[in-house]
Amino acid sequence: MSDRVAQLLGADPVLDGHNDLAWAMRELNGYDLDAYPLDQQQSATHTDLVRLRTGGVGGQFWSVYVPASWAGSTAVTGTLEQIDFVLRMVAHYPDDLALALTADDVEDALRAGRVASLLGAEGGHSIDSSLAVLRTLHALGVRYMTLTHTANVPWADSATDDPVHGGLTDFGRDVVREMNRLGMLVDLSHVAATTMRDALAVSSVPVMFSHSSARTVTDHPRNVPDDVLETLAGNGGICMVTFVPAFVSTACAEWDAAVVDAMRAHGDDPGDTTAYTAAAGKFAQRVPMPVATVAQVADHVEHVREVAGVEHVGIGGDFDGCESLPQGLEDVSTYPALLTELVDRGWSDDDLAALTCRNAIRVLRDSEPASRG
Repeated sequence: MSDRVAQLLGADPVLDGHNDLAWAMRELNGYDLDAYPLDQQQSATHTDLVRLRTGGVGGQFWSVYVPASWAGSTAVTGTLEQIDFVLRMVAHYPDDLALALTADDVEDALRAGRVASLLGAEGGHSIDSSLAVLRTLHALGVRYMTLTHTANVPWADSATDDPVHGGLTDFGRDVVREMNRLGMLVDLSHVAATTMRDALAVSSVPVMFSHSSARTVTDHPRNVPDDVLETLAGNGGICMVTFVPAFVSTACAEWDAAVVDAMRAHGDDPGDTTAYTAAAGKFAQRVPMPVATVAQVADHVEHVREVAGVEHVGIGGDFDGCESLPQGLEDVSTYPALLTELVDRGWSDDDLAALTCRNAIRVLRDSEPASRG
């Protein structure tokens, strides 16, 4: 890491939009922090406290995710278990982590040298079409909700499912309005472009994409079209560019599409992460997966800056939420590699600080009811 990048991260550390460590810990050992101490460098996950420090991470939205195939009370219970784990993790490492519910909390944690820990629910199925459950998640500390995951919900279309609603239903618009009222960020990663446009038309405060990239650069349905990026600028929101290879590399996107096609031909659900991992491993034995690069991620960052403006770009790596990652961005210690690439492309210190955390903190603050008088 160069002295310049180290100084940048010392002053304005990364506030990442999406990390799936909670689900990885559930799958690994049923959330056992004693069996897998996160204050030691580990190898079974992309994330631990040692590598967060090395990577210059000062804040993290921890995803409290359950699969889209979990419906009704099962999804609600699973989400509560995820929230419980993140809260226990923060309490277990009080010298390293600090729960953050507001932008002021984030800034307090940064000054104290602890990683500001925020919660984001990944998928509207987590509320079981109940505004009361939505309000309860907010009361427990959740500060964004992704409106869908890999499948439609009864009130919104997903990017990776057959469209049913044409975007948001009337109830879906009510969900967005209630999230605005509560101060819970509307996360538009995973949603169909029609849902993106509907949510932006309804939302009275900034929205976010917690882990998405630019569709013009890589034509994947999980990425954000240019017209939405343009609207995002007027909304005041943020697109936090992700590192997922299929979203940042055209070759990886084509390989991923072939895996999905093969799964569907066998009647398997591509939204089932366990089934997808097995199918991708089998497919890779015949057709090796292409390698994505740091430069390709930087291409997406620069495209979002060009279309939406530097005030509307951030980072949402999706560590522990995907099997493979770009070469050079293999775990949470590697954010300096991306900043180094952007330094080499002529980014100023102010623009890099906007990318790492200032934009995300502003969006969080602007979403808070107190900021609206």
